[in-house]
Amino acid sequence: MSRVAAAIVLALAAQCALAADPPAAPAPALGEAQEPAAAPAAPPAPKASVDLADIRAFTAVYSLVKQAYVEDVDDHRLMQSAIRGLLGGLDPHSEYLGKQQLADLGEDTSGSYAGLGVEVVQVDGTLRVIAPIDGSPAERAGIRAGDTIVRIDGKPVQADDVDAAIALLRGKPGSSITLSVLHEKQVSPVDITLKREIIRVASVRGRLLEPGYAYLRISQFQAETGTQLRKRLERLVAENKGALRGVVLDLRSNPGGLLTSAVEVGDEFLDEGVIVTTRGRVKESEMTFRATPGDLAGGAPMVVLIDNGTASAAEIVAGALKDHHRALLMGRRSFGKGSVQTVLPLDAEHAVKLTTARYYTPNGTSIQAAGIEPDIALADLALSERTTDATPFGERDLRNHLKGANEGDGEDRAPANRTLQQDYALAEALNALKALALRGGRNQGG
Repeated sequence: MSRVAAAIVLALAAQCALAADPPAAPAPALGEAQEPAAAPAAPPAPKASVDLADIRAFTAVYSLVKQAYVEDVDDHRLMQSAIRGLLGGLDPHSEYLGKQQLADLGEDTSGSYAGLGVEVVQVDGTLRVIAPIDGSPAERAGIRAGDTIVRIDGKPVQADDVDAAIALLRGKPGSSITLSVLHEKQVSPVDITLKREIIRVASVRGRLLEPGYAYLRISQFQAETGTQLRKRLERLVAENKGALRGVVLDLRSNPGGLLTSAVEVGDEFLDEGVIVTTRGRVKESEMTFRATPGDLAGGAPMVVLIDNGTASAAEIVAGALKDHHRALLMGRRSFGKGSVQTVLPLDAEHAVKLTTARYYTPNGTSIQAAGIEPDIALADLALSERTTDATPFGERDLRNHLKGANEGDGEDRAPANRTLQQDYALAEALNALKALALRGGRNQGG
């Protein structure tokens, strides 16, 4: 046995006997983490120590790699690989973060970075797309939720080095990259060439679909999402010159973000009750977030659009509004990421992003792997315009017909909303809102 292997045995044995306090860490978040807070206390000591046979197996493999691998591998690289393998074997969201990964994490939650604008996750050694970001090169190129990236610049994504593949997606603005993408339900990948850009994610967008009916789009949950949502909705109310009759909240292809921002957004539309609870092995993971009085939409009916790219923090908001019957959910089943990750610093340049809890909707339901089912399921359809410009034949087309009260005062047909013509789900959401507004009730969901 080599000296290094013997040292590892001693180190592992020491770790079995002693439990050191973890360092301070940012608050729990779903995929992204920023706000500083106390780290969770060390979990109870395991009932049984690490099996000596497992320690021997590890050191034997380590020694064999050092002695017989085709190329010389230094100890630092082997230990880094061992750490990454340890975390990668737990779940798709726990990982070891180096200096660059920590910087990338900070950029994601601030909403500005250089790359393609696509959220990915490791699935069985492959890169699966959770969702492209609105207006990004990835979205414009037709990359969609559920797609699999199989090659990057002609090189296959390696199952044992997915982190390196993810790093390749970012780079100098203006530089080109070719992805081989396997779309869902397709048998052959297609090559898509993209140019990296500075991705500035506008977390919240909104407009009036029609007088009285507002559309709000949240593309990602960042540190300022709650503030942006309030300002945007206040502007829409002012533009409408009166209270809104209905609100569409679009969470489609929203990959998630900060837990705290999800809670803030949920609170904006709820007067009371639980928004989300988290449960883990350590006491600090047991948290309950409640709504405070005040509904930014003034109780107006709501429809929330979701799809299989709606994940993590976005599912928290959708689940809270559904369970409290505050909104009607329309679309397709959500992604099903029901776990909380906490970033635990190791030193100034390294940290561990560790899954520390599961989250539960107000009804106590865990959506982990199951997702959230919409109240009204919609097929993944796209609307297309008729090839003819002909208008429907009616009374006004008959010769010598009686004039209508407003006929002859110019164009009396309201111009079509082009966005609604192209977006089937949004058009259906607006129709549902109008029906709810006519009914006048507030309990729409569930």
